Amino acid sequence: MNERRIVLPGEFLVEGDYQAGLNVFRQGKRFYSSKIGLLSIDKKVVSVIALHGVYEPKIGDLVIGKVIDVGTFSWTIDIRSPYTAILNASDYFKGRFNPLRNSLRDALAPGDMIIAQIVEFDRTRNPVLTVQGHGLGKITKGMVVELTPSKIPRLIGRKGSMINLLKKEGRCQITIGKNGLIHLVGETVKDEELVAQAIEKIEREAHTTGLTDRIMKFLRRSRGLDV
Repeated sequence: MNERRIVLPGEFLVEGDYQAGLNVFRQGKRFYSSKIGLLSIDKKVVSVIALHGVYEPKIGDLVIGKVIDVGTFSWTIDIRSPYTAILNASDYFKGRFNPLRNSLRDALAPGDMIIAQIVEFDRTRNPVLTVQGHGLGKITKGMVVELTPSKIPRLIGRKGSMINLLKKEGRCQITIGKNGLIHLVGETVKDEELVAQAIEKIEREAHTTGLTDRIMKFLRRSRGLDV
């Protein structure tokens, strides 16, 4: 059983032998939504995909951020969250940082974009990032587009159906930041622009059913292909 419909905070969802997933609470055997969102019932797990909300950092999350300040020993990074993040120079320069030899501003200037991972965060201080890892570091090509963070599951789709469709039909490499920023690198700029338009469509229509099929038709029609 899988039912998808818009639900409101406090709305009764289902009763019976189920498990509470994201944004769902239970009272006895009755399950209720804690947020406005899209109801999903899959393999006895009742969840609500929130349609609104801000990004809450978690250790291990992949994020895409913008440099907003350069200090003596670190950069301040906007990760579209109530918390700004910190990238230490010692991480960027792999422990070989010397303030007399290495210029932070030459390495990353305000406005530069990075792909990073959160390695420290406990709500008492700002998240700490690393750019040491496969696919992490300064973004030097492609396009970055925005999506409401709570709609990331819709962008990925069931068993990766939506994201795989975008990669194949859109001819783009796609890196998804948990904070709602998506990095696109296409075979051409037109490929990137087409996938960006598809993501805008997902943003607008995330609450509707049959979205994956509509995105496939949109991409193929845009290329003049049969649907």
